[in-house]
Amino acid sequence: MKIKEIAQIIDAKIVTGEDKIEREIKYGFASDLMSDVLTLDEEEIILITGLCNVQTIRTAEMANIGVILFARNKKPNEEMLELAQDNDMIILQTKNSLFRTVGLLFKAGLNPVY
Repeated sequence: MKIKEIAQIIDAKIVTGEDKIEREIKYGFASDLMSDVLTLDEEEIILITGLCNVQTIRTAEMANIGVILFARNKKPNEEMLELAQDNDMIILQTKNSLFRTVGLLFKAGLNPVY
């Protein structure tokens, strides 16, 4: 599923990486526990979370995750956006709850990690 399709399905705003919306995503993983994120080794994954802080960006960087979707209308601050851009990450945000976001993407065919 392409990032632009993900954004359409959940009515998300693409905050950074607008030039990469054709990138394919195979898996979705939702968590607010960054220790769980560090256990992942899949590629072409989107992290869906409501935890909106610099640590989220740093954790995604360590886990080789290039796409983060912030749910619950969480808005990344300037420091987070700069760090994401420095790491060539795509950041999206949606007003939807984490539950609704994951449900819509699963229904549309996005695969879970497990």
